[in-house]
Formats: sequence, structure tokens, C-alpha cells
Amino acid sequence: MRSEEAAARLLPAEFDRLMRAVGPFESRPRVAVAVSGGSDSMALALLAACWAARRGGAITGITVDHGLRPEAAAEARQVGRWLRARGIAHRILCWLPPAGALSGGLQAAARAARYGLLAEWCRRNGVLHLALAHQQEDQAETMLLRLARGSGLDGLAAMAPIAERVGVRLIRPLLPIARARLRATLSDARQAWIDDPSNDDPAHGRIRMRRLLPALAAEGLDAARLAATAAHLGRARAAIDDAVADLLAEAAAIFPSGYVRLDPAVLRAAPVEVSLRALAHCLMAVGGGEYVPRLDRLERLHGKVRANALGGGGTLAGCLVIPRGGALLICREPAMAIEELAIAPDAPVLWDGRFRIALESDGGGGRAVRLVVRRLGAEGWTAIAARNPGLRRHRIPPAVRPSLPALWGVRGVLAVPHLDVAPGDRHMTVSAVFRPPAPFAGTRFTVA
Repeated sequence: MRSEEAAARLLPAEFDRLMRAVGPFESRPRVAVAVSGGSDSMALALLAACWAARRGGAITGITVDHGLRPEAAAEARQVGRWLRARGIAHRILCWLPPAGALSGGLQAAARAARYGLLAEWCRRNGVLHLALAHQQEDQAETMLLRLARGSGLDGLAAMAPIAERVGVRLIRPLLPIARARLRATLSDARQAWIDDPSNDDPAHGRIRMRRLLPALAAEGLDAARLAATAAHLGRARAAIDDAVADLLAEAAAIFPSGYVRLDPAVLRAAPVEVSLRALAHCLMAVGGGEYVPRLDRLERLHGKVRANALGGGGTLAGCLVIPRGGALLICREPAMAIEELAIAPDAPVLWDGRFRIALESDGGGGRAVRLVVRRLGAEGWTAIAARNPGLRRHRIPPAVRPSLPALWGVRGVLAVPHLDVAPGDRHMTVSAVFRPPAPFAGTRFTVA
């Protein structure tokens, strides 16, 4: 492996090619770049800023302060000073670790929070692309970690160059590029960076894999070879994902009230790998999950579907899977939809990981009361059906109704948008938009 001093800097023409591979972009592109202050993200910010400016666009660097290290806030401000000195806009987003969080789960929680904050900022500001600075060594380490866990094709494909999220595309243009070249690019631009001491902590599995890379490289298995292998597997996975999307377009109907009707005959006729993944996509969308269900349980349910042996139905990933009229009904398991959230006007909430609930008021009502969003449940259904017996003929299947989001006040159910039950207060309106965290059948694959 070449030293940083000998590595060639990344030239604009090469970066243009890297960006074309993760396009398309609008004519005057606006891109958010996650910038921790490390060498990889600082290089990406500088390269992306020049790329966007040549096209009449602009980037915004975003730094997330997790509050995990005392110096993190000062480092975030330093990143802002560096970027603004180069005419690059910068924002700092803060996350407070939950009280009493255990260190084992804290890193995972911080990572999830970082992606959540970044994606939400993009959605609020109408930015369609979020650029992440993962590079060649990161890809190699990810592949080794997943190989050690016994991952199959999905895991060994490692990180996707493009991953679709609700309202934003995650792009990783630097996956083929070695870190040494990024540091050479910064040195050429006379730009400093911040070294995070946690990047040398062997308590993290990724760091232990990083320390294995020199020995593996001596046997011909260097970071470039590992990253190239991940890219090959990624292309295979992308081809399967395209087949899954085609199958779902034929076999599945997804409804705004958060359930799916699936044609099991189409699943049975498809190759096992394709139909297995299609079933997983449906379960993730309906159950609000970001990750594929456990493979052994998924295969067991899938086997019953293909053998027409589901009987009265089954459960997996927080979902009910029920045969209905020659089709499969996949809906949320009511017992799993237990979240209860306070809601106020003009402050939307994401309920159960699946529905964006918005409450709007024109201010003409009486005094404010405490309102919450929780599932309709059997109790709520009984109450609203007693007030309006015609609801029993509603097109939404009975199995779906208990897990629908409902607005509750101190005296019971006030509104159920999907059942067309509006608040009694004419000054108030409620909406509920189905927004699962993972695309039903997005572009290529979606593991981040």
C-alpha cells in the first residue's frame, strides 16, 4: 500500500466520474455532506463543494455533535470555521445520549441518531442528496466484519454506493478511493483535519479489522481487493433487487393505511431467493423495521407460504400474515404497536416508526387539552363503531383496524384519519401519512 506522501490527490475530473456513478442530480445540485472533521469527510466536503459550484449548485456541511466526548462541541465549531473560510455553508446538529444508556448500545444509538438527524435536516430543507464519506478501507472493514458474522450476499455486498431513504438519497462516491489519496488531497489544499481517538480503540470490532488489513494485504488481500469484491457482490445484489421490485410490482398492493395485500401464487412461481426477499420487503414496510427479519424465521414463514401451508396465519417482524380470499394480508400486529406519543398543533410526530401524524389547528377552539397518538385498539374500535355503525362496512380489513393510528383525548378517541373519523372540533384537522423507514422496493439496495 502506498504511503500518504506518495499517494496521488483526487483530481476534479476523477471526482466528477465518481459523482456521475451515484447520480443523477438536478441541474443546480444541492447536496448535504456529513462532515465529522476527519480526513475523509473534510476531503469529501472540499471536493463536493467545487463539483457543485461548477454546476451552479452548492453544498451544506453538516456536523452532528453526539455529546459522547467532551471535546466534540469544540470540534464541531472548528469544522464550521474551516468550511466557512472556504465559502461552504455549515450546520451543527446536536443529539443528547439517553440517560443511563449502556456503552455497548450507545455507539449504535448514536449512529442511528446521526442518520436520523441528517436525513430529517435534508427533508426539512428540500435537499435530495446526503453525501457520506465512507471510502475504500471502510468498505473493506465492513466486508470483513460481516464475513466474521457469517453474512450472506446482502452483508458481503457491504455499503451501497446509493441507498434510498424516505425523501433523501444517501450517496457514497468515495467507496473506491483509498484514504491516503483523500489525505493527499487535503495536504495539497493545505487543509487540516481532526483525528478522533476512538478510531484507534480496539474495543471496536471495526478497529480490530483495520489492524488485520496489513497482514491480509501481505497475502494479496488488501483493502482495494476487498472493496472491489464487495462491489462485485453489490452488483449481484442489485440485479436481485431489480427482480424483487418487478415481482412486487406484479404481486403486491400497498395501502395508505399501512398494510399489504400479496398474491401468493406469484411468490410461488418466482425463484426462491427473489420471493424470499419480496416477502421480507413487505414485512419491513408494514412492521416499520429497517432491517431484514431473522433469516431462519423468515425462511420458515416463506416455506409455509410457498407450500400453501400457512393455515390460520403467522407472525413475524411485528406483522400478522393472514390468508384472505386467495391472497395474503400482511398487517401490523396490534400487540406490537404500543407506542404512545403526545402531539401538539404544528409539531408532527413519527408514530410506530411508520406513520407521520400531523395535527393542525386554526386556534379557534377552546383551551388546550392533552392529546396523544396511540393505536386504535379493540377499545377504540368499539367506541367509534358504536357512534357510527356504518364503519363496520369500511373497506379497511378488520384485522388492520386495531393497529391504526388514532388521536386520543381524556374522553377517548377523537379521530382516526384512515377510517374517515374526524375530530369533533371543527377547528382541528388530523392527517396520518404512511411512511415506512425502508423503501418498499427502492433503487438498488438500502442497507446503510
